[in-house]
Amino acid sequence: MNGAEKQLEAAITMRDKLAGLSFQPPVVQVYDPLDYAWGAFEEYVTRFGAKEGRVLFLGMNPGPWGMTQTGIPFGEVEIVNDWLKITAPIHAPRVQHPQYPIDGYACKRSEVSGRRLWGLFRERFGTPEAFFEKNFVINYCPLLFIASKILKSGKEGASNLTPDKLSPAERDAVYQICDENLRAVAKAMRPRYIIGVGNFAETRAREALAGMDVQFGKILHPSPASPMSNANWPAMPIKQLEDLGIW
Repeated sequence: MNGAEKQLEAAITMRDKLAGLSFQPPVVQVYDPLDYAWGAFEEYVTRFGAKEGRVLFLGMNPGPWGMTQTGIPFGEVEIVNDWLKITAPIHAPRVQHPQYPIDGYACKRSEVSGRRLWGLFRERFGTPEAFFEKNFVINYCPLLFIASKILKSGKEGASNLTPDKLSPAERDAVYQICDENLRAVAKAMRPRYIIGVGNFAETRAREALAGMDVQFGKILHPSPASPMSNANWPAMPIKQLEDLGIW
């Protein structure tokens, strides 16, 4: 098997193991795009994921308007449609949370983190082929966790809960499975660098891949919730990658 095939095999294993977990309140629903958007993820990995020895950018988990919609890590819809040109069908889950509908490529919301990250790559490399010659992008965890939230009005709403905010037992179970997958991906791709997109991803990579022959680093997370990102994107991640000798 080539690197892409090994990645897909590992992703199936991770998907099946994660499907066996259960989560307690405040988690009210979990989306796994490796299930309903598998075709898009498979197309992405098959087209771009076979080459070894690249820089591997590692994200945390899907945003509600990015990978959750498209199956592509940081998968902002416009980038996926117009730049990556991923076209595999997405079969939305039968049960959806009303605040987080799955519209696939037709989603009208923009994933700001994905727009910033992929926009930086598009601006620097021009074409997907040029970018993926030396780089690849994955997420540590494929799950979106939706948690109940009481709004100021007193009504019940919902919010996106990141994996580090799960209960300790739930978090450890997720980390164990996702660590196994990351090790399998690293063995398949033999990356020169693992670059965490944000502190969480770098920490998980260092722990999961301790002892492997790979260099680690991080860049500023492009989240609009981060004042630093809002003030310093893309200048800061460019400088971070230049300081690491990658760019």
